[in-house]
Amino acid sequence: MIDSHCHLNLPDFAEDLEAVLARARDAGVHGMLVPGIGLEESRRAVSIAREHAEVRAAVGIHPHESLQWGDAARRELSELAREEKVVAVGEIGLDFFRDWSPRAAQRTAFREQLLLAKELDLPVVIHDRDAHDEVLEALESPDLAGLRGVLHCFSGSPALAERAVALGFHISFTGSLTYGKGKADRVLRRVPAERLLLETDSPYMTPVPHRGKRNEPSFVPFVADTLAEKLAIPRAEVCRLTDAAAARLFGFPADAAHDA
Repeated sequence: MIDSHCHLNLPDFAEDLEAVLARARDAGVHGMLVPGIGLEESRRAVSIAREHAEVRAAVGIHPHESLQWGDAARRELSELAREEKVVAVGEIGLDFFRDWSPRAAQRTAFREQLLLAKELDLPVVIHDRDAHDEVLEALESPDLAGLRGVLHCFSGSPALAERAVALGFHISFTGSLTYGKGKADRVLRRVPAERLLLETDSPYMTPVPHRGKRNEPSFVPFVADTLAEKLAIPRAEVCRLTDAAAARLFGFPADAAHDA
């Protein structure tokens, strides 16, 4: 299994990162993508990826940190993105739920980072909260044709998912998938299984039965099990499909042993 989105670069994991990685391996997780949420966290993601074979990094400025964006930030992200194990620009997007950065700043940082990803020929990891139509309109811009990526921790409608898939994007779900039936069930009926990714969004979005605890990559099997149940296919097939998607999108090894 591949955890396509885990924030191992946050202070939550500073004291026990090696143990967290060991538990992930023991749980059958052979790949992890660590996204940046700002310049410091992007540097840390790159550092972790350098030191651990199973880790890849993304670099970017989260909408909450949009005021970091500027010429200096663009130069640094461009430099970091040239590191061998940096495979995406992210986590970038819009968050109109918390509005922790002005919306104008969010829009500028998002648009400019989409253009940077296009320039570097890298996929993007998209954060979208209460900004669904505006995020898709940005991705549908003609000058970004061919841009690829994933809408992580997907919370949009089935119609939004269809628009994203039509653009060539992937959809990923977190531990929220384990919280019961809801919108995700309707989305899954409209998204090809080969466009799905697994993620934890650690340390957030902890799945049942560990809800209330810190999330970590070793919990991604619970997401896989729930996805298998909802799709009515074996967990091994979920792992095969999502591993192949992560290999196409982020360059993870496609032939790693799957969890039984």
